[in-house]
This record gives sequence, structure tokens and C-alpha cells, in this order.
Amino acid sequence: MAFVQFSQVSLAFGDRDILKNVTINLQTGSKVALTGANGAGKSTLIKVLAGLVPPDSGSRAVQKECRIAYLPQSGLTHHGCTLREEADKAFEFGYEMQKRIDEIGEQLERGEGNTDNLVMQQAELIQKLEESGWHRREAAAESVLLGLGFSRSDFDRDTAEFSGGWQMRIALAKALMQGPDILLLDEPTNYLDIEARSWLEQFLQNFNGGFLLVSHDRYFLDVTINEVYELFNGDLKRYPGNFSHYEKVREVELKTLIAAYEQQQEEINKLEDFIRRFGYKATKAAQAQEYMKKLEKMERIEIPESLKKIHFSFPPAPHSGRLVLRLHDICKSYDGNFKVLNNLELTLENGERLVVAGRNGAGKSTLLRIIAGEDSDFSGELVPGAGVKIGYFSQDNAETIKGKETILDYLEARAPLELIPKLRDMLGAFLFRGDDVYKSLDVLSGGEKSRIALLQLLLSPVNLLVLDEPTNHLDIHSKDVLLTALRDFGGTVIFVSHDRGFIEQLATRVLELKPGQFKNYPGNYEFYMEQVAKLEAQENGGGGSLPLAPAGKPSSATPSNGGQAPRNAPQTSENTSSSSLSWEEQKKLEAARRKAEKEVAQLEAKISELEEKKSALENKMADPAVYSNGEKAKAVQREIEELAQQIEETTAAWEIAAEKLG
Repeated sequence: MAFVQFSQVSLAFGDRDILKNVTINLQTGSKVALTGANGAGKSTLIKVLAGLVPPDSGSRAVQKECRIAYLPQSGLTHHGCTLREEADKAFEFGYEMQKRIDEIGEQLERGEGNTDNLVMQQAELIQKLEESGWHRREAAAESVLLGLGFSRSDFDRDTAEFSGGWQMRIALAKALMQGPDILLLDEPTNYLDIEARSWLEQFLQNFNGGFLLVSHDRYFLDVTINEVYELFNGDLKRYPGNFSHYEKVREVELKTLIAAYEQQQEEINKLEDFIRRFGYKATKAAQAQEYMKKLEKMERIEIPESLKKIHFSFPPAPHSGRLVLRLHDICKSYDGNFKVLNNLELTLENGERLVVAGRNGAGKSTLLRIIAGEDSDFSGELVPGAGVKIGYFSQDNAETIKGKETILDYLEARAPLELIPKLRDMLGAFLFRGDDVYKSLDVLSGGEKSRIALLQLLLSPVNLLVLDEPTNHLDIHSKDVLLTALRDFGGTVIFVSHDRGFIEQLATRVLELKPGQFKNYPGNYEFYMEQVAKLEAQENGGGGSLPLAPAGKPSSATPSNGGQAPRNAPQTSENTSSSSLSWEEQKKLEAARRKAEKEVAQLEAKISELEEKKSALENKMADPAVYSNGEKAKAVQREIEELAQQIEETTAAWEIAAEKLG
């Protein structure tokens, strides 16, 4: 069994401990997520695992011939050959083995060396080469490249032609193609769309080796890993289970710490407030000095950023009518021939959260630019509703943020007065913490500027938000803060995202785009995925469903049922969908589902509370002062039995509620 193992590893940068006596073992079958706040040292830990950064102390053991593949967050580029040729470099290990096999063959022909040993070595190498899949490398490379979103026409393009995001996809493809024993992936989902992420999920689920990865996509983590390591203040702790389970366990575990943290923060605020108000008054100066000393000596309690509860609300959305937007017969072409958008129809009502789905190149960003008024070079009719005020975010917004102003000054000058006191917390939620808020705009990275642009938009009083990839450059905690704010937003949202968990939590309706085609799906993203899966099953099973027709145009395919379209065939007009349910029926089903989900969540919380009480009483029974006193012991035992009965009844109610969700 292949493995990479740390034992009591420590590493410091200056006076800061990055790793403190860390122990971790990765082996065949390990499916690990590494988590921790930004700057905790996750990337450094992965580099130490990969053997790229030596630790200050401790040991790193790697099984002989264990092959490790490492993917950094960014910075890799490729040039000087085609994509096909670059992909073939991933199989260098096989070429080396084949070279050694050939060398042994030549030795045997010349009669050199110990024949038996050479034959045995050659046989072992041939077996390893066969088991590695090297002889099927061309098919493997094609499968991985297509899965990560490349087209066959890309295979013979020079790698230098690809943008930065696609360069990292090439690097990821090469890491996967190597068939390593251990995969180390530092934010592999950063540059992937939702289709490529789904493919990578399947790949990792079926991967025979072990892997450790960092990702800010909760859904991706939940479906790929089965244990979490948290890096916090240099310490590494293991939590079995998926990422959502880790979050629940960790939050319960740190309840006491969070309470102490909040109490300490309250005390700090009071002391600092006193010092600000009375530090320069002679009658209070001595006391202010004492408070300053107290602050300096105070041992500050720290908790992970992900557990700090930060909430903010949008400015109230200006009133608009029920009809927010109507698009009729929208067509868009960049070359005058192929239509990216063709006869697109869309009617949007107040309060909807519409996600625009589709592969890269399907026209998602184009549609959002048209709706936002950034692109007027199209045909068709776009009619905004009465009182509609649009706020638009895209990664391009970052280019307008420049100057010598600090982040804090820049946003204070643009924020409504009532939100200025909350700006520090909001900046913290968007990963600008401590002295970061005093950074000059000109020194910010592209990702930092994107976060500022998004936050600036959220401070504006609008009633239609058009958001193109708002979750890029955000960690899981920041996404949660944004998601909560968007769900509470009093207006309407149209958005594109590659984060499936974010989409599932926000979208109430899906517009699917394919080049020149569209389909509307009333209902949430889960419903959309179910419909897509049904359609694919029909097509794969020869169910006779029609191919997708250009938007607004009848299919030229001949239906197999006497000229009638199959009952479950998807429709492309605005007022129909791939579901046989009406819009109103679907809305009722969604409302019922949300009610059931709420009931399940409440019952789960109650079960957890009851189990905690029962556990506390069981611990109490181990106290000599209780078990040695017959009356006390009986009283505690009765409480335990009552709680056990309540847990049983609540669990039964939970099972009934869970059945409603299917």
C-alpha cells in the first residue's frame, strides 16, 4: 500500500509557527480535505507533503516507488508544443520504464549480467507498465481532456494559445493522467466550470489511489472526501466524515470557545472605547493607562474565521412592479453567422432567483451583459419593468478599481450612511481582515479587486442583481455570507455560478443555454438536474425523445409516436418546460418541499439537543457523588429514560418528515 507520512513535523516562518508537531498519514484509499482559514498554511503543508518544502523538524516518510502528483493553486504555464504533446508528458514514467525494459532486452541479447535476475526485473517492469495503463495512454488522455472541458479541436493547438485558467486545466489534466499513488491538489476547482467539476467529482470518487485536496466548494468536498484535516494556529486535527459533517461537529465542539471569544471581544471593545474617550483627560489618564496595559497582557482567544458569525443585509430594494424583465426574440452573433443566442424568450418576475446554466461558450455571460445594458449589439426586444434598477457584477468590474485610496476609504465614500458602521464586518466577510483594509487599491491583486467590486455592488440600492460568477475568489465562509444576503435580498437575482452548492441553495428557476438554444426549467437546481438526467437516460436508452431544437424553432426530427412530441420531451418556448407540471403546480411542490426541509432541520436540531442532554446526564452518573447516592442516581436515571423516549419519538417524527423529501 502506497503512503506518504508525516510525524511530528514543525515549520516556522520568522516568529510564526505554520506547523506545530503535525502528524498525518496519506495512503491508498485516503480521501482527504484540508481546511483552515486563509493564511493558515494549507498550501505550505501540501508543499511539505509533496517534498518541495523541507520542514524544520520531524520526519517525512514515503514508500519506495510511491508516485506523487502535485497541483499548485496557480502559476503554471505551458508552451512550445501542442496540447496533445503536452498531455503525453504526463506519461513520462511509462516511457522511462519502457526504456529500461528495452535496455534489459539488449543486455539479454548480448548475454551480459545475471540472466535470471535480468529476466525477473524485466518481467516486473512489464507487469507494472501494463498495470499503469500506459499502453492505453492516448485513450486516457482524450478522456481526461474532454472531461475537463477541452474539445478535440483543441488537441492540436499550441499550448501557448490557452489563457491562464485553461493553462491550469492542462496542469490538472497532466496530474490526473499520471495515475499517481497520491494526488495533492491545491484548489483544483478554481478554474473549472460546473460540468468540469462534475466530471472531476466522478474521477475522484473512482480514483484508486489516495488524495488530499483544498477547495472552497462545499458540494464538491461533500461528494468526494470522507475525512477532513483542519489546520488552525499550526495544529492539525482530523475529523472523519464529509465536509458538512465536519462543520457541524466543529461548531458544537467550539461552542464554549466561541462564547468565551464573544465575551472577550465585548470586554476588548469596552476597554478600547474607554481609552478612546478618556485617554487624554487628566482625571482618567491613569485608569486609561491601566486599561491599555490590560489589553497588551490579554491572551487573545482565536477561532477559525469560518465560525465567526458575520451577517449583513442589502440596502432596501427600491419598489418595482411584478414584471421585472421581458426578453423577446433575442438574437446575438459575434461573427455575423453563428448565433450564440437565437430567438431567446424570457419573462422574469419580482423575487425570482434565476440561474443561467450551460457549458462555456453557450452564451451565459453574453446574456447577462445584454440584460445589464453592457451590450447593445443584438436584435430582439428587451423590456425592463416599471421601477427596475439594475446592479451588474462581472470579473471585468475589477479593472475600474484603481488609485491611491485605501480599501476602507474607497468603500466608505460609496456606502449608504447606515452601512458605514458595518463595513469592517463586511470587509472581513470578503476576506479583508485586520490591516488589509488599509491597503492601497493599486497594490491589490485581480482577485482582491473582484471582491471589492462585488462588495461595492452589494452596497447599492438596486432591485435587480445581475451577477456573473460572484463566488470566484471567495472562500466557503464568504460564500455563505453572500448566500445569506442574497436569499434575504428583497429584489430579483439573475446569476451565473460554477459552485453547485451555492446554486442549489439560491436558484428558484433555471435557464439552460446551449449555443443558439435555450430551455426554461421552473423549480430549483435539483429539479433541473433530475430532468436533465431523465432526458439523458431516454436518449441513451433510445427512448425516442427529440433532440434539442433551436430556440423557438420546431425540430426537424420525426417523432416516433405519429407526429406527436414525446410526453417528456423538453420544450424550448418561454411558457413551457421539460416538466409535465404547470408553473403553479411546481411552485406549490417547491413550497411543500421547503416546508418539509425546514421541519427536518428543526427535528434534527431537537434530536441533537436531546442527545447532548442525555450524554451530559450519563456523564453525571459517573460522578461518585451521584452513583453513591441511591436517590440521586434514581432521579438521574429517570431523566435519562425520559430523554431516551423523547429521542425515540422525535426520531420517528424525523423519519416521517424525511420520507416527504423522498
